[in-house]
Formats: sequence, structure tokens, C-alpha cells
Amino acid sequence: MAKFSVSISYPPLNSDKGIAFLSQNRQFQWTHTDNVIYPVIPASAATLLKSKGFKVYWDDAIAQRLSYQQWFKRLVSRRPNLIVIETKTPVIQQHWQIIKDIKKKLPQSHTVLMGDHVTALPHESLKNCPVNYILKGGDYDLLLLSLATQLSTNQNPPKIIASTPDHHLDQIPIIDHQLTCWQDYANRNSNFKYHPGAYIMSGRDCWWGKCTFCSWTTLFPHDSYRRFSVKHAIAEVENLINLGVKEIFDDSGTLPVGDWLTDFCHQIIDKGLNKKCHFGCNMRFDALTQENYQLMAKAGFRLILFGFESANPKTLKKINKNIDPAKIRNELGWAKKVGLEPHITVMIGYPWENLADAQKTLHFARNLFKQNLVSSLQATRIIPYPGTPLFSYCQKNNLLLTQNWADYDMSRPVIKSPISPQKQQQLIKNLFKGVLTPKFLLNQIISIHNFSDLKHLAGYSIKFLQKLKDF
Repeated sequence: MAKFSVSISYPPLNSDKGIAFLSQNRQFQWTHTDNVIYPVIPASAATLLKSKGFKVYWDDAIAQRLSYQQWFKRLVSRRPNLIVIETKTPVIQQHWQIIKDIKKKLPQSHTVLMGDHVTALPHESLKNCPVNYILKGGDYDLLLLSLATQLSTNQNPPKIIASTPDHHLDQIPIIDHQLTCWQDYANRNSNFKYHPGAYIMSGRDCWWGKCTFCSWTTLFPHDSYRRFSVKHAIAEVENLINLGVKEIFDDSGTLPVGDWLTDFCHQIIDKGLNKKCHFGCNMRFDALTQENYQLMAKAGFRLILFGFESANPKTLKKINKNIDPAKIRNELGWAKKVGLEPHITVMIGYPWENLADAQKTLHFARNLFKQNLVSSLQATRIIPYPGTPLFSYCQKNNLLLTQNWADYDMSRPVIKSPISPQKQQQLIKNLFKGVLTPKFLLNQIISIHNFSDLKHLAGYSIKFLQKLKDF
């Protein structure tokens, strides 16, 4: 008897705006940079399913650069029993059509949608396409194992299957990177200076988990936060180093801190792993001490991504970021002093911010560059995703310009704002251009110490220019 087969699929999504920067992004965007992110939790799902005896197809046609026709022909030839697609708000309508295409050719295959959008609005997709099942929550691995087990034993699962926060993560095996084609992602992400690079997630998802705009708070509410043990995280790092990985980025919403981080760093140092690999992570301001940064640098950390979002205290309070802009210069100085490379994210288009408020944030960010306190940035337009407190706030206050989900891709405002769409676009573009001061460029040149630094700077410069096309 043939094994029950599961295809974890990312169909090609056609757009003249670029490629879909979809999986593992808290915010969706079409991009011209050719960046791709290794989808850690779906990869964990593939590994877990294989370990339990299921046949698994890793089917990321976006990373593999397949056309829709190539992807669809391959899918039909495999005839998987279960086809799983991760979706997000701006592409949900495309995925509905793809489900319809699949059902015409493979009527016996079960189809599944998962992601933050369908977690927030599961019945919408059941109404608009012939999808069989919806996964609510972000534990795709454990949810898919439950679903595949029920289907393969002729049980009748419910249409909507929800996560429970009592799953212990250490029961999940170390990801099978060969199964999940990790090399398709290893050299196509500007977060990596050293190649090949790889992603991990030591937590699900963010121990803060309160930012009102973050789509992943829908998948992982604050009270469902869990983390792998340090032992498990170290084993994963060692596995990747054995594959030849030179840089690892931990894409937990915020890296675990406190005793976990201290223990992790000491084990990395004691095992000599810091001499074989570099590390990066997401972090909150005001979570670490100066000594923490020193230890992280010693352990081989390089890139630290901070969500700054706004220089306006009113905005930071309203979005539940709860940081003090006046304090971050010191913290960035600690990180820079020990050789770390901070990256900051900022957003504009908040419905309560006027032009002066937005300019204050952009001016603050530019000054951080002038002072050589940050190494890179990401500027985006605020988007309220269904399921988030920000979306509910905008609905309640009649602030939404549209509920055509395809518009929620950051290419245009979807929230009423005192700042015109054209001005918002120009502000974002000007921020990217404005940071390229002679002093900043000189600092980047001075930072070149070896061929890897030079190669990274050249590649990053190209992606920086490509990024301007996104706006």
C-alpha cells in the first residue's frame, strides 16, 4: 500500500511587482530583491511528518523559480494525498484560485490553507474556494501531523483545526535540511554576510507578543509563547555547522533572553561554535544589558534586528511597543562598540500621525545613521492585518480605505491618513536615499576587513538599489 503523501507547497504567484516575500514574514511585500526566507515551521512540519512515516514533498516553487505551469504539472504528476499552502492577506485571493485549479485536476487530494490570514478569517476561505481544511495558529508541524494521521486512518477531521498552546517544542525533531532543500535559500538573503546561511527559530514566537500591528500575534498570542530548550537549540546549530553553514539567523519574533540567552552564548563559546559560525536575531530595545551585548558578540553574534517603528512616544504607546526613543542611542552604542551590526525597522502611515510626526521618525533614523549607530534599515508602510488589534481599531474607527485584500501589500495606503499616498511613498523612498551620506558610505568602506565583507557590501548595495523599486 502506497504511503500517505503530503506536499508542502508554495505555488508561484504572478505579479509585475516582483516576487512574493511571503513565508515567515510578519508583513507581506512583493520585492524586486530576489530575497527568499527559509520557512522554518513548515520545514519542521515536513521533518516531523517524514519521521512518522509519511511521504513528504518539499514544493517551494517560489524559491525554485518555477513557472506556474511547471509547478502545476509537477504537482499533478505527484498526486499527493494532502496539499498544504501557507497564505497571507495580500495573496489569499490568488490562493483561492489555485485551490480551485488543484481541485479540478486532483479532486481526490485534500487541500489545506494555513497562515495568519486564515487563522483570523477561517470561514472566509471555506466560503470562497473548495479548500478542505483550515489550520488556525502557527504550530503548522503539530497541526499537520494531527491532520495527516486522521486522514490516513480514515477518520473525519473537523474543517477548522486549531493550535493549542500546551505543545512542548522539544518533542519536535531537528529539521531535515536536505529534505527541505535548504540550499535554495542559503545565498539569497541580505541578512547573511557569510554564506551559506540558514534560519532557525528558538521560540514561538515572541515573548513580548503585544505589538498591535504584528500579524504573527494572530498565530502566536502572547500567552502561547514557548521556546526550545538551549540543548535543542545548540543541537540545531551543530547540525547546521556540520552542513557547512557559516551564518545562522534566529527568526523568533524576539530571541529568548535572560538565563536562556546567557546559557546559549556560553555553550556556543565553550563548544567553539563561535569560531565556525556567525549569528543574527530579532531583538527588542530595553531587553538587554551592556554585558549581554558583550557576551553575544563574544559568542559570534553579528546582526541584531530591532523593531523601532516610530520616534513618537504616542505612537509607540498606541501600538503597544512600549519603548523609549530617548534611551535607544545608548543601547545601539553598546551594540556597535562590541562590533555588532544593528538593523532598525521604521513604519509610516499611522492614522493618528501627521506629516511632522512621520518626518520626526525619519529624521531620527537618519541621525542614527549619521552617528554610525545602525548599519542598515527597513522602512515600510503600516498595514493592519485581519486578526490584529490594529485591524480591529481601524474597523471600529472607520479608518479602512479598502477590504480588497490584494491592496494589503504595502504598495499603497489602506488606512486613512493625514499624509497623501504620494507623500508616503516619497517619504519612504527619501529615507532609503537619505541614509546614503558620505560619512555612512565611508564607515561602510572602513568596515571591510576581508573578502566576505567586500562581497556582502557589494551584494547589499545591489539589493538596496533594487529595494527602491519596491516603492
